Amino acid sequence: MPVLTRLIPSPLVVDIRRGALNDLAAVLADQRISSSGKLAIAISGGSGARLRERLSPALPGASWYEVGGGTLDDAVKLADAMKSGRYDAVVGLGGGKIIDCAKFAAARIGLPLVAVATNLSHDGLCSPVATLDNDAGRGSYGVPNPIGVVIDLDIIREAPARFVRSGIGDALSNISAVADWELSARVRGEDIDGLAAAMARQAGEAVLRHPGDVGDDSFLQVLAEGLVLTGISMSVAGDSRPASGACHEINHAFDLLFPKRAASHGEQCGMGAAFATHLRGAPAQSAQMAEVLRRHGLPVVPADIGFTVDEFVQAVEFAPQTRPGRYTILEHLNLSTDQIKDAYADYAKAIGS
Repeated sequence: MPVLTRLIPSPLVVDIRRGALNDLAAVLADQRISSSGKLAIAISGGSGARLRERLSPALPGASWYEVGGGTLDDAVKLADAMKSGRYDAVVGLGGGKIIDCAKFAAARIGLPLVAVATNLSHDGLCSPVATLDNDAGRGSYGVPNPIGVVIDLDIIREAPARFVRSGIGDALSNISAVADWELSARVRGEDIDGLAAAMARQAGEAVLRHPGDVGDDSFLQVLAEGLVLTGISMSVAGDSRPASGACHEINHAFDLLFPKRAASHGEQCGMGAAFATHLRGAPAQSAQMAEVLRRHGLPVVPADIGFTVDEFVQAVEFAPQTRPGRYTILEHLNLSTDQIKDAYADYAKAIGS
C-alpha cells in the first residue's frame, strides 16, 4: 500500500514572544529567508515610522515603503514601487491593512512575505487572503501564505486594547463557523476538511477556555497562536470556510448596511457567533461564549455597540446575501423578520441581558 502524505501550506517560521522584534534580522538570516538583509518593508506612517527608527540600525540593507491605506490601489502602488529593487522578501510591519497590502504586493512581484504583526485584531495576519477596499466596496484576493510570522508581545501590549479584544471575538467565532460547516456537510453534503476544522475549532476553544485577560502574556500567546492557526486552517481548506460562517455574514451585513456606524470586525463577529450558536439550539454554549465576550469587554447585544434590536434584526435578515452559496444556520432556518425578533428575545433572556 502506498504511503500517502499531505503537505500543509504553513509559515517556515512562527516567532511569538516578548522581544521577538529585536531579533527580526537574525531570525530571517537563520531561516535563510534573507541572509543579505535586502528586504522591502511596508509600514504605516504612524507607528510604522517609529518602528523604522528603532529597527533601521539592525536592517541596513532594507528599503522602507510607507503605505497610504488599505485599498487595492495602495497595494498596487506598493507593488509597483517595490519592483525597482532586488529583494529577498517583503516584510509587512503593522496592522491588518499594512499586512494585507504587503501580502498583495509580494504576490504581485513574486516574493515571499514575512508578516510582522503589531496588533492582534483579526486572523488575517497568516491567512492566504488579502482583504482590500476597492471601488465596489471590499474585496478578498487570494495570495500565498506568509513565509514567516513574527509577533512581539511587547509591541502587542503597546497597541490599544480594543485591537486585542477584536482578535478575541474573531478567534471565538471559529467555534460557530466550524459548526456551520458541519451543518452544511450534514444537510447538503458539502465536503469538510477535518484537519482544517480541527485547527480552527481548537484555536477558538483555547481562547474561550483561557482564564487570563489581555494583560497576561500567557493569554496573548494563546490568542496569537490561535489567530495564526486559524490562518493556516484556511490554507488547508482552500478558502475561509473554517473561520467564516453565520458570524461573519452578520458582520458583513453590519458593514454594508451601516458603514459609518459599524464596530470592529471582531466585535461584530463575536456577537454574531454567540447569537448564531443560540440559533443552533445550543443555549448553554451560547451563554458561555457571551460570558467570555463580556469578560473581555466585547459586545454581546446590539446596544453594546450602539445599535437597536430592530437594526440587529435587519442585519441578521440581510446577512445571507453577503455570502451567496455559503450555507449556515441562517440559510438553514430561513427565519422571517418576526422569527428573528423572537429568537433574539430568547437569546437576550438566555444570556442575561
